[in-house]
Amino acid sequence: MTREKLIDCILDAQLDDGGWSLAGSTADIDMTAIAIQSLAPYYDSDAKVKTAVDKALELLSERQSDNGGYGSFESANIESCAQVLTALSAIGIDPKSDSRFVKNGNTVLDAVIGYYLEGGGFEHVAGHGIDQLATEQAYYALAAYDRFLQGKTSLYDMTDISFKTSAEQVKEAETLISAIGDPVTL
Repeated sequence: MTREKLIDCILDAQLDDGGWSLAGSTADIDMTAIAIQSLAPYYDSDAKVKTAVDKALELLSERQSDNGGYGSFESANIESCAQVLTALSAIGIDPKSDSRFVKNGNTVLDAVIGYYLEGGGFEHVAGHGIDQLATEQAYYALAAYDRFLQGKTSLYDMTDISFKTSAEQVKEAETLISAIGDPVTL
């Protein structure tokens, strides 16, 4: 399938209210944010994509809770917040300064942090303890936002990262070992 056909497929699945659905005719926050993430690379260059994403952003703004968070399937949860934070970061919107995404003085970033628990993890819903999926999604959403703040490429386009070859890694390790000196004593 060509990129254009894939984009058309995503756009054709958009509901009248601007969102996307997992199943049925009711927009789901997670699916809407994920659709925005998938369309983000074309947001500035494709008028149809920009129109669809802007409509979806209106929905996300309208559905944001007073605490800055989001929910899915009638339940406030971190995964919905994480997907929205990732989507906003992907298209260059700072939820801390864009008034559409500040509710009652709270942002989606505040909501994400609100799910953090001592011990280094995040909970899926309030009061249920650390959850692996919730933690993974929170961390990658925070990474997406950090990349946005630093002016780096988006989470799903890490072309700005360079990797060392095995030979380069070995040479670096040998240099570090040589710097230790001889003899080595404990």
